[in-house]
Amino acid sequence: MLGSDRPNVRVATTLLLVFVAGAISGALTLRYGVPAARANRSGPSLKLGNKEIFLQKFKKELELSPQQVKEVSAALEDFNMYYQSLQDQLEDVRSTGKNRILQILTPEQRVKFDHMLNGLQGK
Repeated sequence: MLGSDRPNVRVATTLLLVFVAGAISGALTLRYGVPAARANRSGPSLKLGNKEIFLQKFKKELELSPQQVKEVSAALEDFNMYYQSLQDQLEDVRSTGKNRILQILTPEQRVKFDHMLNGLQGK
């Protein structure tokens, strides 16, 4: 009986580790991957809604020419689309990993797993 449970435990442990590693890498990416947010933690983060704020700040402080404003605006737009695409991909990876783990677990284990995930998200 123990021998048949052992592969399931290994699979569940491996999947949990993959899921946790993904969560940690996502958190590290958000914390250290955006230089503008790292340089000024109290200021706005470089997200879709803040493009205009950054553009105006760059325009004023860097004294950008109209052509530079146009090019910086395009670069910010590209960055925002790329960032959103990565966020969507990361969410898909997390969801897929979580669903695969949930399929393996018993109902009691699922409840414990949900509690574990909520504890990780709270930190």
